[in-house]
Amino acid sequence: MKARLVPLYFDPGRDADFDRTLEALRALLGNRAEFLAPQPLGSPLPEAEAVLFPQLLGQAYRRVEAFRDVDLPILFVTAESGTLSMWDWEIAEYLKSHGIQTIAPYNPQQTQNVCAALAVRRELQQTKFLVYQDDPGEGFQAPIFKRFYWWEEECSRRLRDKFGVAVVKKSFRELGEKAKSIPDAEADRAARGWAVPTQDLPRRALRSAVKLYLAIRRDLDADASIRAAGINCLNESHFSDTTPCLAWSRLYEERGLIWGCEADTMAMISKYLLHKSLGAPILMTNLYPFLLGDAALKHERIESFPPVESEPENHVLVAHCGYMGVIPQPFATEWTLREKVLAIVDENASAIDARIPTGDVTLAKLHPSMDKMTVAQGTLTAYAQFPGSDCLNGGVIKIRHGRTLMDSIASHHYLLLVGHHLADVQFLGKVFGLEIEEI
Repeated sequence: MKARLVPLYFDPGRDADFDRTLEALRALLGNRAEFLAPQPLGSPLPEAEAVLFPQLLGQAYRRVEAFRDVDLPILFVTAESGTLSMWDWEIAEYLKSHGIQTIAPYNPQQTQNVCAALAVRRELQQTKFLVYQDDPGEGFQAPIFKRFYWWEEECSRRLRDKFGVAVVKKSFRELGEKAKSIPDAEADRAARGWAVPTQDLPRRALRSAVKLYLAIRRDLDADASIRAAGINCLNESHFSDTTPCLAWSRLYEERGLIWGCEADTMAMISKYLLHKSLGAPILMTNLYPFLLGDAALKHERIESFPPVESEPENHVLVAHCGYMGVIPQPFATEWTLREKVLAIVDENASAIDARIPTGDVTLAKLHPSMDKMTVAQGTLTAYAQFPGSDCLNGGVIKIRHGRTLMDSIASHHYLLLVGHHLADVQFLGKVFGLEIEEI
C-alpha cells in the first residue's frame, strides 16, 4: 500500500520549478507514494494521506488561513534531492510560529520513512489484530497477568479510535486442539526445506511447533486483513503443548506478520508503527533495569546483574522467555530453536535463542494513552548467560539516563530496534500524532 499525496501549489498557477521538483520526487518516492493530481492551495482536497508542497513561495506568509484549513498532514519537500530546501526554513518556521505543524525532512531517507508511515496509517484503518485468549489473567501467575493494560476493553477501544485497528479475539483452547489434531506427516511436509537450526530439541517438540504454525496460518489465510497476531501463550499455556515462537518467526519471514508475545496488543501496535515505517530489525523483550534491584533479579532467578565497567545505574538487562525474545531468523546473527526454559509452559515447548548485532540500539514503547511514545537510545554492549536461571542468554544495554527511564517507563515490555532511530521516530510522531519523549 502506498501513501496518497496531493501536490499543492500557489495561485496563480504552477511553474517550471514546481513541475521539475515534482517529477524528481515522483522518481524518488514512486515505490512509496502515489501522487494525485496537483491542486491549488485552498481548493477542496481528494481523499489522501497528506498534502505535499514541492515548491514554497513568499505567498505562504499571506496564506496562513489557507494552511490552517488543510486537514491533512502537510509535507514540505522542496529540493529535488528529497528534502526541504534550505531557502524554505524561514517559511516553515513562520508557519510553525502560527501553530501550523508541518513535516520537513532534512535527508531523503526521512522522506522515505514519512511516506512509509503515511501508508501504514492508511493500512491500519483496514487492519485487524488477532489475539488468541480465553480467560486472560485467570491462568498461571494470575496475580501478575491481571495487572496488564492490554487485557482491558479500554485498550482495544483506544486502538480502534486512534489507529482504526480492530482487535479480533479467538479461543486459544480451540487453537491448541486444532494444532494437536494436525497429522505428523502434514507437519513434516510443511517443515521440509526449512533451515531451522535446533539443538537437543526432541522431534516431537519441533513437530508441535510446526503444527501450531499451521493452525495459525489457516486463520490468517481466511482473513487477509489480519496483519498482526498474538497468543496469551504464558498465562494460558495449559491450552497448548508448545509455544508460538517458531510460528512467529516463520510467519514474519513468509508474510511480514507482526507478532505479539503474550497477546500484548500495546507491543503489537508499537511494533507495527516502528517496523512497518522504519524497516529496522525489531523484537519485544522485558526490561530489567539494574536500578530495580532484587525485584528484577528474583523474576529472572539470578543472584546479581552482570558486571559492567561503569555506571551500573545506566544499564538494563533485557530478556524474555529465557533468552532475548522472539527474534525472526532474518534479523539474527545467531539463531537456534531450543527446549523451553520457563516452568510456566509445557515440557514439550520450545524457545528461540538468538542474537542481534552488538552496537547501537533503540528502546521504544507506546504509552497506554496512545498519544505518547518513549524512546531511549543506547548500546547493546554484551550478552550475559546465567545457567540454571530464566535468563540463559540475555542482552546488556547501556542507556544515557537510567533514572529518567525509571521515571518514564511505560511497561515491562519494550520494543528493541537495531540502530539509533530517535530522529526517525520523531518524524513518525508527526505522522501519527504522538508526543515523542526521549529518555
